[in-house]
Amino acid sequence: MVIKREVIRKRINKLEEYLNILYGLQKYSLDEFLSDPEHYASVERFLHMAIESTIDIGGHIVSGLGMGDVNWYSDIAAIMEEKGHISVELREKWIRIVGFRNILVHQYIEVDRKIVYDILQNKLGDLEELKQVFASFL
Repeated sequence: MVIKREVIRKRINKLEEYLNILYGLQKYSLDEFLSDPEHYASVERFLHMAIESTIDIGGHIVSGLGMGDVNWYSDIAAIMEEKGHISVELREKWIRIVGFRNILVHQYIEVDRKIVYDILQNKLGDLEELKQVFASFL
């Protein structure tokens, strides 16, 4: 088994694209964000796609290097930590990120937009940290 660097590179590029869009959306105040469906829907969608990118890249690495079996998305983070590629702290952040993805996808009616805004303003660094880990596989 082998990882395909081009697969990782393309997905990192998409992750960077999504993050850049999200950084641009940080300019809105909480009130502006909450009052405009285009703002909050854009953030929700680009967060979702950024998170999917991390899952895709991590899954490709785990599979390509034959590191273990993945039954749940959170398994990717656990395996990456177990094999020494990420810290326990980053594993926990990633598992929370995946949990938030599940809320966006499966509990979309109940999404707390104040939490979405907080993630936009304060948690993009977690995705940047994952991006740096993935770049080390190129």
